[in-house]
Amino acid sequence: MKPLHILYIPLALVAVPLSAIAQPWSLDSCINYAIEHNITVTQRDLDRSSAQLTVTEAKDRFLPQLEAGANQSFNFGRGLTSENTYANRNTSQLGWNVGLSLPIFQGLSAKRQLDYSRANLLAVVQQYESAKDDITLNVISQYLQVLYTAEIHAVAQEQVRLSQVELQRRKILLEGGKIPELDLIQAESQLAQDELTAVTTANDHTLALLDLSQLLQLPSADGFDIAPLHDDNTPLLSADDVFDNASRHNHGLKAAELTVQAEQKSISVAKSGYLPRLSFNAGIGSSYYKISGMDNAPFHRQMRDNFNKSLGFSLSIPIFDAFSTRNSVRRAKIRKLQAELQLDDTRTRLYKDIQQAHTRAVSAEKKRQSSIVAREATKKALDAMQEKYNFGRANATEFEQAKTAYIKASSEAVQAKYESILRNRILLFYNQTH
Repeated sequence: MKPLHILYIPLALVAVPLSAIAQPWSLDSCINYAIEHNITVTQRDLDRSSAQLTVTEAKDRFLPQLEAGANQSFNFGRGLTSENTYANRNTSQLGWNVGLSLPIFQGLSAKRQLDYSRANLLAVVQQYESAKDDITLNVISQYLQVLYTAEIHAVAQEQVRLSQVELQRRKILLEGGKIPELDLIQAESQLAQDELTAVTTANDHTLALLDLSQLLQLPSADGFDIAPLHDDNTPLLSADDVFDNASRHNHGLKAAELTVQAEQKSISVAKSGYLPRLSFNAGIGSSYYKISGMDNAPFHRQMRDNFNKSLGFSLSIPIFDAFSTRNSVRRAKIRKLQAELQLDDTRTRLYKDIQQAHTRAVSAEKKRQSSIVAREATKKALDAMQEKYNFGRANATEFEQAKTAYIKASSEAVQAKYESILRNRILLFYNQTH
């Protein structure tokens, strides 16, 4: 029996309480819990918060800056007097000031930086949604793997049941002298092999549950189980229709498109270095001065008499900055080209993934239908062989071969069923519009 192929590609934010672990988890519950606790999704959410803060910082660049300061100094020893002589005097000076700086024109850098920050935020939001898409597809794949191993284990248990029934029947036949002892030994051997297969499939199911619980970041897998999934057998969508819809709504593709737009705006930010800057400055202040051994004006009078005000404008015109702005513009253009290449690669990979998913879905559906026919045929063959065996027209080897063929066909039907469900759900996921 081949294991179901698991596609690791990584929707709602509703956490499932750990107290609910005793109850079977639905697919939606698993997806919601995984999104809430997945580390990559949490990191993308932090990136989104950081990008929102960057937008706020860009808005704050339009605000004026207000500063206040004070200073106190002491001088000891000889110093120059007003009579142009030196004398030993101690002096102290206290001063304060308040300054205002208002940007009037910053070479459009503030506005362009704000535009870039907003565009980058949109791209980061889509990256966050894309991370949720990735974990959603991972959960769907692993959820179906658990269901697959459960049904394979059920098939193995049915095989054990049939072998047990056959063993009891042969014991009765042996007591009646109708079959040789070798047939009984073969039945016992077959039952032992079937029980070993059942143990193996049970372990596979336990490991699949463990993998799913770890994907959900559960603290423990004890008591964890999932609910059966309804097989709605939705008709297959065409690959072109899915890609057309995904081109408009796929979060990964939208993130790549918005990144290109953001990098285009970053070029404008870099070009702001070629433009002049103009700012308005204003300030007020006063001081108090004291000289030892001399009459000094009172503190309040000095503060009043020394009070000063200032207004001014500051203009900065870039002439030559050692090619710093030119290099910044070139780097921004390179980043835009890289973003465009990433966009093309994302679109190509999306189309490739959808084409492969559709081809596999079609193949899986054909295999599913064929496996159903094969299972029904081998079941009829098994029933017919059992009847012939009961009347002595077939030997034990022929009966075991018919039973093995039926069990094999049943296992392949289960595999084909979940392969078809998985591929169809992947197509539906790519086709989603939210």
